[in-house]
Amino acid sequence: MTEEMILHLIQALLVGLIVWIAWTILSYTKKHRVNLGERFWTGFGIGFITDLLDTLGIGTFATTTTLFKATKLVQDDRKIPATMTTAHIIPVLVEALLFITIVEVDLLTLVAMATAAFTGAFVGARVTQHWNTQKVQRILGILLVIAAFFMVYRMLTNPGADLTTDVRGLSGWKLVLGIVFDFIVGMLMSMGLGNYAPELIFFSLMGISPAIALPVMMLNAAMIMTAGAKQFIESGRVNWPGVPGIILGGVCGVLTAAKFLSSLDVNNLKILVVFIASYTGLSLLRSSFVSRMKEKK
Repeated sequence: MTEEMILHLIQALLVGLIVWIAWTILSYTKKHRVNLGERFWTGFGIGFITDLLDTLGIGTFATTTTLFKATKLVQDDRKIPATMTTAHIIPVLVEALLFITIVEVDLLTLVAMATAAFTGAFVGARVTQHWNTQKVQRILGILLVIAAFFMVYRMLTNPGADLTTDVRGLSGWKLVLGIVFDFIVGMLMSMGLGNYAPELIFFSLMGISPAIALPVMMLNAAMIMTAGAKQFIESGRVNWPGVPGIILGGVCGVLTAAKFLSSLDVNNLKILVVFIASYTGLSLLRSSFVSRMKEKK
């Protein structure tokens, strides 16, 4: 089987998943007579902003939760996970479809690391259920901030050392390390921790342009979100007002961000990765300390 055929199969899978998720949502909402127009434009604005930032590597959890609170779109915290997954799954699938099409990446790297992340998430659902989430947040947050400082140091002390733009994937020991790394990232995703910042940092530290990480990390997220999508939709825990708006606004945000990213050079991408790693690391540290303070109270 040729690489081109494998790529077409992945694209067909993603298109099929988009159609399946859309059909599942429409079937459920029709059966339960959900008003899909309620608070549509509020959702559209939230979707555009959060999925634009998601495509840039920021992630959707913190930004979506914040906007849910600010707009009072979702007031029951118990409904946030199911609502976010249902609203963001189609934009994330579009992200993956778009970037494996416009970014030339080694298919072995793409498939191997996506499979490792999916397997890690499957195993992680059982293995990490008793782990201390706050401790993991603090450790990962500190590591991301340290990695960001390390990248800044390299940029200041050796500004002429560009990341490789010709290499389209990992090979040899780097690929093995990447598979192990993504397996661990997949396990952490089962605890609600994101994969974007760690994978962007990993590819950058391997000396490869973070542009190559985009289709890998997006395919990982799409596959893992899809695994629980139907269960979330049919769980009765989705807050439906604004969800169609988030989906359509999210797709528009993804397309806007893709155009922006395609015009960035490697040096600007390095700066973006430093910002994403710092933001994500500090957000994780903040979340861990906030959770600890709530427990003490």
